[in-house]
Amino acid sequence: MSEHKALLILHGKQALNEAVRTAVEDKREQGWELAVRLTWEAGDARRLVDEALASGYRLIIAGGGDGTLRDIAEAMADHSTQASLVLLPLGTANDFARAAGVPLEPAQALDLLDVAPSAIDLGEVGGQVFLNMATGGFGSQVTANTSEDLKKVLGGAAYLFTGLSRFSELHAAYGELHGPDFQWSGELLALGIGNGRQAGGGHVLCPQALADDGLLDISILPAPQEVVGTLKSLLSEGFGIDNLFVRARLPWVEIKVSEGLFINLDGEPLEGDSLRFSARPAALRVHLPEHSPLLSVRGSVSRPG
Repeated sequence: MSEHKALLILHGKQALNEAVRTAVEDKREQGWELAVRLTWEAGDARRLVDEALASGYRLIIAGGGDGTLRDIAEAMADHSTQASLVLLPLGTANDFARAAGVPLEPAQALDLLDVAPSAIDLGEVGGQVFLNMATGGFGSQVTANTSEDLKKVLGGAAYLFTGLSRFSELHAAYGELHGPDFQWSGELLALGIGNGRQAGGGHVLCPQALADDGLLDISILPAPQEVVGTLKSLLSEGFGIDNLFVRARLPWVEIKVSEGLFINLDGEPLEGDSLRFSARPAALRVHLPEHSPLLSVRGSVSRPG
């Protein structure tokens, strides 16, 4: 199969996106053979990945939001394939792509086809993987309850708007976390477990996370009374909140909570009172910018095998 051949798996909502159509046509004029397949319902992304790999494709482009990227990344990782992934961010938040420095303009994003892939980690919990981040507590509830109409109008800011408008519903839950040489227990308001750095439309929860270090970045927002009393003003004013977090960097972490913890896994809901999160090192080959902030050795890339 030609080295300049790739399959674009495009979220069905983007079928009429003229910028994407133009970008695809431009790459074809540059000598790339790009086939396009659309998703329509749950399970389509995995099916299309399976079909692409069976047909010999070694380059797959994920066109959609963080949820689409997660579905395609999970399907590719399950195959233990040497195929690689290009991100075409077309969602509302595009949190992983933004943190990784992937261009949001379709033509520039597709230029990453010509950049060698880097081996990056995935997060894993309960047999499910995530490319970007698992968020728990207040943040995950906000993401799950932010309306599609609001996201269309406000973009990523919709998540913050929803969080502030629903502040009266904020409550803490008792949790215990432990991992290698790490233990924490107490009341928590929010939790971030990151392979990437941000979630919920640009909120940076794990500012030092790297996608290729074999570790997950843990960020806990504790809930002593003084934190609860000042959280709304901190969010509104946009400063100060970072100093409230408890942070760790671990290959795995186990979480137990007194009540069901709602987790958002790159847009996929998950609930449980005892969960184990772990990093799956070098699980996926992704075409990231040469100087991506998520790469531990910027400018060092894995050449195609």
